[in-house]
Amino acid sequence: MIKVLLVDDHALVRAGLRLLLETEPGLTTAGEAADGLEAVRQSHVLRPDVVLMDLHLPGMDGVAATERIVAELPGTKVLALSTFDLEEHVVAALRAGASGFLPKDSSPEELVDGIRIVHRGEATVAPRLLLGLIGTFVRPSRPRAVTVPAALSGLSERELQVLELIARGLSNQEIAEQIGLAVSTVKNRVSDLFAKLEVRDRAQAVIVAYEAGLVTPGGP
Repeated sequence: MIKVLLVDDHALVRAGLRLLLETEPGLTTAGEAADGLEAVRQSHVLRPDVVLMDLHLPGMDGVAATERIVAELPGTKVLALSTFDLEEHVVAALRAGASGFLPKDSSPEELVDGIRIVHRGEATVAPRLLLGLIGTFVRPSRPRAVTVPAALSGLSERELQVLELIARGLSNQEIAEQIGLAVSTVKNRVSDLFAKLEVRDRAQAVIVAYEAGLVTPGGP
């Protein structure tokens, strides 16, 4: 069972998150905190596996709280949440030691997946944010490809379309609506896609799409 500490200064947000987590197998809410200092205290008392950390908190903010929790409790992972997805917020959270960053408008599916990913000791960043970070901090080694690159040559046309939509930051629900498939079908397509690309998650798939020239930051 993955124990999750919910940190947000809005009681209604915490209640919604608690309701979501309690319906997911293998997840449970360890406790709640409304500010950064309380988050640090509760982390020491409850020893959660994952802290869902809002970055904009009264008193000690989420970045400072993340830095303390990661330093003082190395077995606890932090997944940062924010209504602001500007690059500096993402970078600040990751530099503080967060294992991932998701905007608050992420789908329930993305949030649950994010918790499981960071609990495994891996990192996750929302695809639409990751693409921006790549464009800021990584120089592409090649121009946008005109033909399908070798890394993607084993994918069908539909799989290439799904990969591009993932790289644009769309959730499975949004992809299903755009290409006219059931969400369950899209989930299966995404799983098959990850297996073919030999990637673990959506963040790694975005990197593959970027490096192959399928998408570029700010591109159409």
